[in-house]
Amino acid sequence: MAPPSYLLILFLQFLPSVFGQADEFVSIDCGGISNYTDASTGLTWISDIGYIKQGKVVEIEIPNGDRLQYQRRRDFPADGKYCYSLRTTERWRYLVRATFQYGNSNSEEPFPKFQLYLDATRWSTVTVQDALRVYVEEMIIRAPSNSIDVCLCCASTGTPFISTLELRPLNLSMYATDYEDDFFLKVAARVNFGAPTKDAIRYPDDPYDRIWSSDQEKKQNYLVGVAPGTERVSTSKSIDTRTREYPPVKVMQTAVVGTEGSLSYRLDLEGFPGNARAYAFLAEIEDLGRNETRKFTMQQPRKPGYNNIVVNIAENANGSYTLYEPSYMNISLDFVFSFSFVKTRDSTHGPLLNAIEIDKYVLINPKTTSKDKTVLNRLEAMYQGSHTHDGDPCNPISWEWVTCSTNTPPRITKIVLSGRNLKGNIPFELKYMDELTELWLDGNSLSGQIPDLSKLINLTTLHLENNRLTGPLPSYLGDLPNLQELYVQNNSLHGEIAPKLLTQIGKFNYSGNPDLYLKTRHKNLKLILGTTVGAFALFLAMLLGSFLLLYNLRKRTSKSNSLKNMPKPSASYAWGRSEFITEDNLDVSYHIALSDLEEATQNFSKNIGKGSFGPVYYGRMKDGREVAVKIMAEASSHGEHQFLNEVALLSRIHHKHLVPLIGYCKESDQRILVYEYMHNGTLQDHIHGSDSLKYLDWLSRLSTAEDAAKGLEYLHSGCNPSIIHRDVKTSNILLDLNMRAKVSDFGLSRQTDENYTHVSSVACGTVGYLDPEYYGNQQLTEKSDIYSFGVVLLELISGRKPFSVEAYGPEWNIIHWARSLIRKGDVTSIVDPSLAGNFKMESFWRIAEVALLSVEPHGASRPKMQEIVLAIQDAIKIEKGSKKCNYQISSISSTMHLSEMRLPSNDTDIESLESANGCIAPSAR
Repeated sequence: MAPPSYLLILFLQFLPSVFGQADEFVSIDCGGISNYTDASTGLTWISDIGYIKQGKVVEIEIPNGDRLQYQRRRDFPADGKYCYSLRTTERWRYLVRATFQYGNSNSEEPFPKFQLYLDATRWSTVTVQDALRVYVEEMIIRAPSNSIDVCLCCASTGTPFISTLELRPLNLSMYATDYEDDFFLKVAARVNFGAPTKDAIRYPDDPYDRIWSSDQEKKQNYLVGVAPGTERVSTSKSIDTRTREYPPVKVMQTAVVGTEGSLSYRLDLEGFPGNARAYAFLAEIEDLGRNETRKFTMQQPRKPGYNNIVVNIAENANGSYTLYEPSYMNISLDFVFSFSFVKTRDSTHGPLLNAIEIDKYVLINPKTTSKDKTVLNRLEAMYQGSHTHDGDPCNPISWEWVTCSTNTPPRITKIVLSGRNLKGNIPFELKYMDELTELWLDGNSLSGQIPDLSKLINLTTLHLENNRLTGPLPSYLGDLPNLQELYVQNNSLHGEIAPKLLTQIGKFNYSGNPDLYLKTRHKNLKLILGTTVGAFALFLAMLLGSFLLLYNLRKRTSKSNSLKNMPKPSASYAWGRSEFITEDNLDVSYHIALSDLEEATQNFSKNIGKGSFGPVYYGRMKDGREVAVKIMAEASSHGEHQFLNEVALLSRIHHKHLVPLIGYCKESDQRILVYEYMHNGTLQDHIHGSDSLKYLDWLSRLSTAEDAAKGLEYLHSGCNPSIIHRDVKTSNILLDLNMRAKVSDFGLSRQTDENYTHVSSVACGTVGYLDPEYYGNQQLTEKSDIYSFGVVLLELISGRKPFSVEAYGPEWNIIHWARSLIRKGDVTSIVDPSLAGNFKMESFWRIAEVALLSVEPHGASRPKMQEIVLAIQDAIKIEKGSKKCNYQISSISSTMHLSEMRLPSNDTDIESLESANGCIAPSAR
C-alpha cells in the first residue's frame, strides 16, 4: 500500500487533468490532407477540409520537417476575407491559437503581411520576417455565442496563409476578469524561468495545452537585462498548483534566483503600449533552513502602493512547494517591459521567479446585429453563385453584396443580389432590417408573395422585377415615408393597384403583370353597394348588442345585491387598458364560505407560518384536499385593493412552478386566500433549518433552482403584461410532496404596464435580497427579481444566510463575501460543507458564474431569467454526465489567498494608453 504522501503527490498531479480534457480539444492542420495523431503530444490533428472551401494547399520544404502540421499550409487570395468557424459553448472560456510558418525561404516573393481577426475583432497583424520561424498568436476569450470565426484578410504584401488552428476549453475559474464582456485577452508573453532547455512546455505537461516559452529561447521573447548573480534552480518535488490559473507542475519546478540580491529582466511586448493583466507565478523550491528567509520587493515597474510590499513566498502560499500568484488585474505597460525584484535587508536569500504571463486587453468589436445576420444567412443559403461568404457580414470587410453602416454594432443598409439566381421565397425576416435603405433582388427566380416590409421606414429603393412573384401588390408600400423607387414588372402579381402607390412613389413600374389592374368606376359602384349592405348589417348587430347589454346589466345588478360589502378599487390599481379589478372578474377562482374554512382548519388552530399578508394555517377541505389558508391581518397595510389584486392576479396565472390559488373568502370582514398546501415547506427550511428536514444534495439544489427560475421566467415572459414578483427569497420558494419547487407569495406582485415601462415603484422586498438600484431610483423591475434570485443561488451554493454581521463581518452580506472569494478561486471557502464534495466542479462554477452575474450592481449587466434557466440546465447536464470526475472538496484545503499585489482602485494609477486609438481601456481594479 502506497504511503499517504505518495498518494497526495499522485492526486496533485492528476487534479488539473480533471479540467483539461484533451478529447475536447480542436486541433486543425490547415492544409492537411488526412487526420493523424501527433507522436510527441498524443493529440489528434484533423484536416481543415471540412472547415473551409477556399484557398489552396501549399507543400513547403523546411529543415527538420518531421512535424506533420508544418509540412503544408493553406494560402488564400489577397483580395478577400476567409474564415474558419469553430463551435463553442456560449460564455465558456477558451484559448484560441493560430500558428503560421511560411517555410519557402527560397521564394523571391515578398514575405506575407496580413490581418488576423477573431469574429469582428482585430486580433493581430501577422508579419513574416523569418521563413523558418513558427509565429504563434493566442487569444483567451469568453465565447460570446455558440460559435466563433477566425478570419484572415487584408494582405499588405504576399497572400494570407495559416498553418494550424487550435481551440482549447479552459477551467471555468481560469482567466476570469471584470472586463470580459468587453475585452478579449491576447497573450503577449508566457515565460518559464529556469527552464533546462530551449524547448517550450505544453500538453501533456500543461493539461490546457498552453505554450510556456523557455527563458533560454531569447530569439522570440527578447529577454535581456539579466541581473548579475542570476542562477537557475530546480527541484524534482511536486508543487501544489491548485489555484486559479493551474500552471503546470513542470513549469513550477524550475526558477531563477538572484544570488546577489536582485533579479531583473527586460521583455519586448508586441502590440503595446496598452492595458494588460500581468501574473507572476512563485513557489519556494529551495529547502531553506529554520533561520533562513526569502523576502523581496518590486522596484520596477514603479507603481505607487506596490513598491513597498514585501513578498514572502512561503508565507503567502502557506508553505514551500506551493504556488503563489501575485498579480495586476489591470496595468498599463509600454512596448519595453522592464521588471526587477530586490531582497529586503532582513532576508538571507535573494528573490526567486518561476514564471510570468502577460495578456493584453483587446477591445471587442461587436458583430453585425443578429437580426440582420439571420436574413443574410437565409439569402446566402439561396445564393447559387460560385462562392459563399465567411465570417461577419460587415467586419473587417463587408461581403461583396452588402453595404454596412458605421453604427456599433453595424447594421445592413443595402443588399444587392441582382441576377444571382436566387430561388425560393423572399425571407420574411427582412421586416426586421429596419436600417435597410436599398433592396435589389431583381433578375432571379424568386417565388411566392411579397412579404411584410411595412416596418422598413428607411427604405428608398426596392427592386423585385423579373422574378416569379405571385399574390397582391401590398398597398402599404405607398405608406413607406422614404420609398422613391419601386420596380415589380415582369412577375405574376395580381389584384388592384392602390392609388397611393401611383401618387406617393416617384418611380413605379408594374408592367408585365397581366392580372394587376387600376381601380375602375364599375368597381367603385360595387364598393358602394358592398359598403351599404355592410352598414345595414352593422346596424342590426348594434341593435342586438343593445338588447344583450341591457339584459346583462339587469343580471349584474341582481348579482351585486347578493354580495356583501364589496368595495371597488381606486383607478390607481387598474391594470392594462383600464380593466379595473372587480369581483365580477374573479370567477376564475371560486369563493369558499368562512364556515367551510373554519371547519377545514379546526377554527384556525394549526399555524404553519406567516406570509406577507398575515398568518397561514393548515387545513383539509371536505373533499380531502390539503390547503394553506392565508388570512390578511387586520393591521395589514395592503388593504382591500391589495386583496383584490392578489385574487385577480393569481386567478389568471397557471404554471406548474407557481403555487396555485384554489379559492378566496371575503366574509365578516375577513379577507382570506386559499392555496394548495406544499408538504415539504420552504427552501429556506431545508437550507437553514433543522437537520431533521430532508437533505438537499447538489443535484436536488440544481433541480430546485431550475423549477423556481422557470416559475419566475413565466411571470416575466409568459404573462402579458409581464409580472414582477418583487420579493423573491428562499422562504417564498416552496417544495411539494415530490420535492418540486414552486414560487409563492404574490401579495406584493404587480402586473407591469407598457405605459409605465415595465417598472413598479411600490416599496417592498426583504433585507439581503433587495436590488441596490432601488435605493437610487425607487423603482423595481424584472432585473430586481434577477438580483434577488442571484442571492438565492448563492444560498444554495454556500448554505449561508443572505445577511449576517456575525458571519460576514464588515462585508455584512453574502454577495460581497462570495464575490471576493469566487473571483480569486477560493472554492473551498464557499461550498456548503454539508455537500461533502459530492458534486462536479464544472457544474458548481456554472452556477457560481451566473449567480455573480445576477447580483451585478447595475441591472443592465444582469442576465434575463431565461438565460439563468439555461445556465442551470447546463449545470444539471454536467452534473448528470459522466465526462467529468467528482471534485472531492473534502480532500483539498484552500490555498488561494488574496494577492497583496492586486491593483488598487486608484484611478490615477492607470492611464489608458489606447485612448489615442479610440479604444476604451478597462478601468483599474
